[in-house]
Amino acid sequence: MEPEGPLKVTVEPLPDSQVLLTIDIDPERVESSLNDAYKRLAPRARVPGFRPGKAPRALVERHYGRETLLHEALDKLVPTVVSEAIEQEKLDIVDRPDLEIASLDPVVVKATVPVRPTVELGDYRSIRVEQEPVAVDQAQVDESLQALRERYATVEPVERPIEEGDVIRADVRAVADGEELVNEEDAELRVTDQGLASLPGLHEKLIGLAAGEPQTIEVTRPEDAEHELAGKTITYTLTVKDVKARVLPELDDEFAKEVGEGFPTLQALRERVESDIRARLEAEAQNKLEEEALTKLVEQATVEYPPQLVEREVERLMVDQGAPGDRRSFEQLLRRAGLDEEQVRGQFRPNADERVRRSLVHSRLRELEGLEVTKDDVEAKLNRMAEGPNGEQIRQIFDTENGRQALERTLLNQRVGERLRQIARGEAPEPAAKVAEATESAETLTDAPTESEPAPDAAGQEADAVAETEPAQ
Repeated sequence: MEPEGPLKVTVEPLPDSQVLLTIDIDPERVESSLNDAYKRLAPRARVPGFRPGKAPRALVERHYGRETLLHEALDKLVPTVVSEAIEQEKLDIVDRPDLEIASLDPVVVKATVPVRPTVELGDYRSIRVEQEPVAVDQAQVDESLQALRERYATVEPVERPIEEGDVIRADVRAVADGEELVNEEDAELRVTDQGLASLPGLHEKLIGLAAGEPQTIEVTRPEDAEHELAGKTITYTLTVKDVKARVLPELDDEFAKEVGEGFPTLQALRERVESDIRARLEAEAQNKLEEEALTKLVEQATVEYPPQLVEREVERLMVDQGAPGDRRSFEQLLRRAGLDEEQVRGQFRPNADERVRRSLVHSRLRELEGLEVTKDDVEAKLNRMAEGPNGEQIRQIFDTENGRQALERTLLNQRVGERLRQIARGEAPEPAAKVAEATESAETLTDAPTESEPAPDAAGQEADAVAETEPAQ
């Protein structure tokens, strides 16, 4: 039964963007819900002398108790009434409310409702951050060229003992505590820490060995080694069949022609490497500028938000760190580890709280600056991505509702980041929202259309900014 008039609701603001609703439910509505509850309960009721569903309500109520019937009624009634109260009071909620039945006679419900956060940025356009100058050290260019030589290195057989960085072919068997760990023939191994990570302790022992006779090598792992074989003795039996040395190409014009798409001279390759390093350093400097500007913005902002947002972020962080999404599995994991859930959540809460604050400030800046992304912007972004390698696969992944939403978020973040950098440098254009407001005001002050230039297309300008700042695919 629908209520005849508005609900009797008392609204009390609470800290942290929450509102307490105290709802007095009309007795006639409670009675109607009790009758509905009786109809739901009657088919399951077992009242002596009556077939299921045939016992009168008075007998069912007497048999099970009025409180049981009332709770059955309130299970359906309370969520409905609370939703109506939220709509009646025009509350902009951001999460599920916490409900409490404060009284059963009369029925009074209390709902703590998390509402939209309040974010005040103050004079955010006065924020200034100095961008660090970018300079490319020629040593960095030399290191990058050396890395390219390493990447294009070849291997050639040598008649000498094993040296660091060689590639060997060998039969290898490893045993620890009577358990065979490895047994491979013609295994190709690179003699480096990384190349021999799966054969602990063998790296140092190989240096200086020559191809030929079988070797038996014993290695005792330290007790504090970060490995499951800590403290154990591993016996390696191996026969090195051949040794190959890595030969780096000469750093000359011929090498430059073989690298990537090919460069006519070594100087041209060097200039490209330097350009790439500069672009990376400039991107890092801009990211740092953006991060410092956002930090200053958060520090001066007044932000109030419900704790539910932080708890939701805590859960996301826990899942990102490997916590099972399934509740029962998570509880089993905690029991096995001897951990308390609240302690675990407490470890994530400070980070979650900071992430929520920054996200809210970021979103508020976007609103104040009138930054938007259109469907055309998303389409253009998708088309640019599809022009690169694996274009068809990329289009299949992102040409979906979820994929396009992800692209829209990416473009919005790029635009907010660019605007933050503009503000920090004192170069920000007038916010699109204020341009639109000024245009509307001008239109209301005149009865006849003017021949002045139309307001700039802010969305189009921002799309150009994204295209200019977007890294090459």
